[in-house]
Amino acid sequence: MARNPGRGPRIVAELGRPETPEETAARKAATSKNHRENQTTLNLLVALGISLIVVLIIVAVVVRPDAPPAEPVDYQTTASQIQPQFDETIVSPELGDGWRANAAQLENGADGISSWYVGFITPSDNFAAMTQGIDANPTWLAAQLRNGFATGTVTIAGITWDVYDRRTAEDPGNLAYALTTTVGESTIVLFGTAPNEEFTELAEAVAQELEGSSR
Repeated sequence: MARNPGRGPRIVAELGRPETPEETAARKAATSKNHRENQTTLNLLVALGISLIVVLIIVAVVVRPDAPPAEPVDYQTTASQIQPQFDETIVSPELGDGWRANAAQLENGADGISSWYVGFITPSDNFAAMTQGIDANPTWLAAQLRNGFATGTVTIAGITWDVYDRRTAEDPGNLAYALTTTVGESTIVLFGTAPNEEFTELAEAVAQELEGSSR
C-alpha cells in the first residue's frame, strides 16, 4: 500500500527535523514528570488550605476570651419602685457577701395574682430564687412547684416553712429544693439548687422583711 506523502514524521521546530524515537520518549517522560510535580504541588496547597480552615475553626470555637461577668441586678431598687402599687411588703431580702441577683421582675398574671421574682447566684455558685405571690391561691402555688408534694416542715426565724426536697429525683431542674410559707397576703416560694445552709440564710433574710406583715 502506497504511503501518503502528506503524513510523514512531524518536524519539530526547535530541531528543524523530525524527532527520533528516543527524543519522543524523553519528551513524553519530561511532560509526565512535570504533570506529576504540578499535581503534587496542587494537592499540597489544597491540603494546606484545608488544614488552615480547620485550625481557624478550632480557634474560633475553643480559644475565645471569657465573657465578663454580668452586672448584678439591683433588685432592692426595683422593689422600692413597685412597692407603692401594693399594701403588702414587697420582699427584697438583705443578703451577705457572695450573693448576687441576676434577675428581678414583677408579673401580673391573667388570674389577678401578682408575682414578684428575684433570682440569685449564691456564694457557692448555685442557684436560688424567691417568688412572692400577692393574694395567691393553692392553684398558683401548685403551678410554682409543678404539683410537687411537701416532704416535711422546718421552722426558720420563727416562720414554719413547707419543705419540698427533690434532690434525689431524676432531673429535678431548678426545683431540686423548695421552701414555701404564707405570711399575710403573701405566699413565698424559695427554690433552686443551693445547699440547705444557703436556703436557711435566704429564708432568714426574707423573714426579716416580713416582720411588719401580719402572720
